[in-house]
Amino acid sequence: MQEPADRARRPATAGPAEIHRHLVEAYDQVLAGRLDAALALIDPDVIDHRGGLEGDHHGLDAWRQKWERARRGGFHDVSATIEHNVQAGDTSVNRYTLAGTHTASGRRYEVLGLDMVRVRNGKVVEHWALLDSDAMRVQLDPDTSA
Repeated sequence: MQEPADRARRPATAGPAEIHRHLVEAYDQVLAGRLDAALALIDPDVIDHRGGLEGDHHGLDAWRQKWERARRGGFHDVSATIEHNVQAGDTSVNRYTLAGTHTASGRRYEVLGLDMVRVRNGKVVEHWALLDSDAMRVQLDPDTSA
């Protein structure tokens, strides 16, 4: 059986799509509080293009804080399944399904997302993501669909 820390390890010659896949596969470890192996895939000077009111986040500490917030977000049984990947040069794009359970209400959600990373020297140096938050909100609170 593969050790959890090994799941985020990558060969020195791994391409952007493989690094991206390892990052997605490590997400359950991140939510369990085991961040180090996944953080090893992130460049210290990463730029996380968050958009919206949050703006861009810079550096490994900001990435760690994002994952710490996700751990405290009140969800469990979370999974991310890559449905489609496209790689071009140093960039990898995933279309994925994110599913989980809201702990307080017990309601399940399943939404689509897009995630893009740019990789240099085996580490993520830039990240962009879009999630269908409207669909998630409706699934978690059916009264919002009116």
